[in-house]
Amino acid sequence: MTPAQERVADVALAVVVGGSVIVDGLLGPAPGLGLLDYALVVLTTAALALRRRWPRAVLGVIAVCLLIYLVRVQPGPTAILPLLIALYTTVKAGHAAVAVGIVAPLIVGSIVGQFAKADGKSARDTLAAAILPVGWFVAAAVTGKMARIRQIQVGEAEERAAEAERTREEMALRRAGEERLRIARELHDSLTHTISIVKVQAGVAVHLARKRGEQVPEALLAIQEAGGEAMRELRATLEVLRDPAEESSGLDRLEELARRTRGAGLATSLTVTGDRRDLPGEVDRASYRIVQEALTNVARHAGAASVWVKVDYLPGLLAIQVDDDGKARPDAPPEPGVGLRGMRERVVALGGRLLTEPRPEGGFTVRAELPAEEAATDGSAPGAPPTDGARLPANGREGA
Repeated sequence: MTPAQERVADVALAVVVGGSVIVDGLLGPAPGLGLLDYALVVLTTAALALRRRWPRAVLGVIAVCLLIYLVRVQPGPTAILPLLIALYTTVKAGHAAVAVGIVAPLIVGSIVGQFAKADGKSARDTLAAAILPVGWFVAAAVTGKMARIRQIQVGEAEERAAEAERTREEMALRRAGEERLRIARELHDSLTHTISIVKVQAGVAVHLARKRGEQVPEALLAIQEAGGEAMRELRATLEVLRDPAEESSGLDRLEELARRTRGAGLATSLTVTGDRRDLPGEVDRASYRIVQEALTNVARHAGAASVWVKVDYLPGLLAIQVDDDGKARPDAPPEPGVGLRGMRERVVALGGRLLTEPRPEGGFTVRAELPAEEAATDGSAPGAPPTDGARLPANGREGA
């Protein structure tokens, strides 16, 4: 139960027990209950509402009030019910010694009182009447002790389960780290060497052309620059694999990306509208990768084309659109490939929307809308489009 539910239950228990004790007193041998008697009953039972918070104090108050009440009224056995509940609660809370110290004098007094008012009863009947309350007290104490042991066992089991969960998480993180390092080593040993050869060969070709006084082809210069950029991207990727908290590519590098694309022979226009502002890191990196992938697709599949990149900072939203006038036609859409699927995964993970389709006038369009608030990294930013709005039509172009 919640703490609020426990308080309500304790108040209800106090009301029920108080009513039972009053009825028991009215039916007892005493001529009736006086004002002090009612006050003792109310104080005794009302204390039960606080038994979980202050079990020892409640047990002491109930013991004193009940002793005075028993002497004045001489009620039936129902009157000791508050004391049994308080005894159980105190033992369950781990204060068994205190509980015994408070209740023991009452037990002794009860036994002595039974023998004092024997009034011709046999010793056997008197002893039975004296021992019966003792059995109730022992039962309440034993029940409280068992509840205490169970409470400890449940706590230990929960702690072991939490520790096991922490251990599993640590093992998973360690294995993920080891896998990232393995991938980083594989990339370094394979791609670094290949890209270095491409870059060196392009550099040699440029050098020889200039040495001979020949004009260096733009495509060769673009290969040389792309090789250098590929090396930088690979190094950045390796750094991320070794330390996932670091990534370098963002919208601040779009101008450089557009310049490289133009150097490769693709007429590229970049337009940024709206009030530029800092974006969540994941949105910033995903936006750059979406534009990069779209330009790669245009270069690979659109043929001699022009491409227009537009980035629009909207309230709570970042809109990215890449249009080209290439070979794609609405009546013969190409099949989607890995690149577009990667775009879709990035957009959906951030709670955005993706549209990829041929343009009516020819060419292809890629439009992504991403939440641009700080809370957008978990897909719940204000103004964010619903995640189920992300779609990848069958007329997407195959990506890298």
